[in-house]
Amino acid sequence: MAETNRTSAITRKEQYAELLPQVQGLLEPEINAIANLANLAAVLKSTFDFHWVGFYLVEGKELVLGPFQGPVACTRLQWGRGVCAAAWQEKKEQIVADVDAFPGHVACSPFSKSELVLPLFNDENEVWAVLDIDSSELDDFSEIDVDGLKTLTQWL
Repeated sequence: MAETNRTSAITRKEQYAELLPQVQGLLEPEINAIANLANLAAVLKSTFDFHWVGFYLVEGKELVLGPFQGPVACTRLQWGRGVCAAAWQEKKEQIVADVDAFPGHVACSPFSKSELVLPLFNDENEVWAVLDIDSSELDDFSEIDVDGLKTLTQWL
């Protein structure tokens, strides 16, 4: 599990702390959700150099691709299938150290080795979107990422 960024000597926890005021300043004044999702995906991709960072939006019984950074992605994900669907259904973050070991994993890219998916909730405690992050490294995510991302997504 990575405690430091591939290109930096500071820990991920420190990186999330440094990002907090920047993300708050970027997202808080903007009311358009798509603009905020796009900017947050860009900030996370450029800061951590993950393989893929993006959002899937809930539409009925599907997750539909929203703003993202990285290679072309799956456009629609079905209820009950894959890591994103598990986060949506269970209303709980999913940390997958090895995507090949996850039953029913939806492989949008052969370069994804580990994955973290964080559900985003509306005021009624319903999932309206998920933040999906793929790494090209095995076991690249931890609770440090979950905590940091929960803090960074509070303005969405």
